[in-house]
Amino acid sequence: MPDSRDNPADPNATAEAGVPYEPDVVTYERRGAIAVVTMNRPDYRNAQNSVMTYALDAAFERAVEDPEVKVIVLAGNGKHFSAGHDLGTPGRDHHVRYQNKATLWWDHVDRVGGDQRFARETEVYLGMCRRWREIPKPTIAMVQGACIAGGLMLAWVCDLIVASEDAFFSDPVVRMGIPGVEYFAHPWMIGPRAAKEFLFTGDRFDAAQAKEWGMVNRVVPREQLADETMALAEKIADMPQFGLALTKKAVNQAEDLMGMRSGMDSVFGLHHFAHAHNAEVGADSLGGMNAKTMKAQAGSAEPGKNGTK
Repeated sequence: MPDSRDNPADPNATAEAGVPYEPDVVTYERRGAIAVVTMNRPDYRNAQNSVMTYALDAAFERAVEDPEVKVIVLAGNGKHFSAGHDLGTPGRDHHVRYQNKATLWWDHVDRVGGDQRFARETEVYLGMCRRWREIPKPTIAMVQGACIAGGLMLAWVCDLIVASEDAFFSDPVVRMGIPGVEYFAHPWMIGPRAAKEFLFTGDRFDAAQAKEWGMVNRVVPREQLADETMALAEKIADMPQFGLALTKKAVNQAEDLMGMRSGMDSVFGLHHFAHAHNAEVGADSLGGMNAKTMKAQAGSAEPGKNGTK
């Protein structure tokens, strides 16, 4: 079957709000039985604005509905997989209205205070990640360079992670006084003690450490990342589609029986309590931190071009 490429994002949402339109923020490619979904904001280290979130969702939905797709690969164009949520690029669109897809909740745009933040983060962060975790086809994150905070969330919802030797991982939001990103999978992804060290220090860890902790399946040289990921995807694609779907559901259910879903719910409440505390005692809900100060303190990909919220 020939490859197909297009942009599943809807440009009208941002154009109407005066946000610069960035074409093809997510691209979609079919390679036989494999769909490759690629984040495509390389100038901003694939920082995630809302239009990217909904474009990712559209691409994943397209892959799920295509009966010939058996495996989905999630990639990031450029030097970095994703440096987190968009904190301040020209395309930041947190104030733009989008139709909720992950949760049945009111839109955040006309709300204020904690109501606004809770509504938005329930939908675009926790809700979308949970929706993507339940995709009934195996998903593989192909990670290079920075995978920070919101980037971790995208990698963690995938079933497998293949990382290049130069990949590094970080969740520095404790520097904001906030107990980790919204999709709080840390104890299940790397274990409780590693999660505490990771969060308490805000330090980066490399791909070799991620593999030792069990978070990453394979670590390969950067120049072999695409080939190794596709070879793994092709091997999985030889298995029966329905069998893969049921096996994925079985493992996800086992994780949830270990407390993953209810644990996330409880921490999401702590997350928003931290935002409220910051807003009450300081200048803003992020504890006065922004992309530049996070870069200075923790060493992200580049100041002003990435973020964690």
